[in-house]
Amino acid sequence: MAGGRNNTAVSKFILLGFSDFPKFKIALFVVFLGIYHWTMAWNLGLITLIKMDSLLRTPMYFFLKKLAFVDMCYVSSTAPKMLSDFFQEQKSISFMGCIMQYFFGSSFALTECCLLTAMAYDRYAAICRPLLYTTIMSPTFSQKMVMGSCITGFSGSFIQLCALLQLHFCGPNVINHFFCDLPQLMILSCSDTYFLQVIISVLTVIFGLISVLVIMISYGYIVFTILKITSAEGRSKAFNTCASHLTAVTLFYGSGTFVYLWPSSDGSLSQSKLASILYIAVIPMLNPLIYSLRNKEIKDALNRWKKRIFS
Repeated sequence: MAGGRNNTAVSKFILLGFSDFPKFKIALFVVFLGIYHWTMAWNLGLITLIKMDSLLRTPMYFFLKKLAFVDMCYVSSTAPKMLSDFFQEQKSISFMGCIMQYFFGSSFALTECCLLTAMAYDRYAAICRPLLYTTIMSPTFSQKMVMGSCITGFSGSFIQLCALLQLHFCGPNVINHFFCDLPQLMILSCSDTYFLQVIISVLTVIFGLISVLVIMISYGYIVFTILKITSAEGRSKAFNTCASHLTAVTLFYGSGTFVYLWPSSDGSLSQSKLASILYIAVIPMLNPLIYSLRNKEIKDALNRWKKRIFS
């Protein structure tokens, strides 16, 4: 590689996808198509409900609306290609197509990390500083937090993209996954990946450890405040406002940790693929349900719209 340029010999990559399960190809396609369909439908429905109902125009639902949009973009960065590959003889993707698929998928994933952290701070302000909540979480500040989450997420992914484009790929070009993931690309690289590994480590600390730490500190204050509430009804109401977010955080970070930090081997690649489906497709599908099932305000909004439609 001369002059630091990317002298890439590989023009495309072959995605093996779920070739490990040839007998279940049709069944897997139907399942994943259903997951993608419901992910888009439920998130779009939640966005529409929040946008149309004036009683849901609070910071919490503003963040939830943005999270639903990010989830739709996140799953769309990989699912359409994965679904189309089920019926392709050769599941190939161009070099730049592969790089850009990872870039957008990573961008939306990092943005979601930041949004979940912002939502934890919102819950802290609502429960621990109720009298100052509207002042702290003003519309302007909420918009800045969302904008900051997007800029930070895309900036972190762009840094990885710049380092990734410096790598040299001279073959083989077979990716044992259903999408272009960074660990698989690093394995295929003919270049030294030390610099990229350093960048990944720094970004993991920023987006992983620091985000989790902020969330844990926020919930530490929240639990302490809830325990001081004298009435059982008040404690239950305060807990319910946080339970959905805490569930979403646990699923998102838990599945990501399993896939990227769990020691991998040849025998565990199939399990890793299935686990990847969890955080790429299943969790974005479940998020609208998680935030709706135990949320009285969302249920009331749904009932209001049902009455309007049937009346």
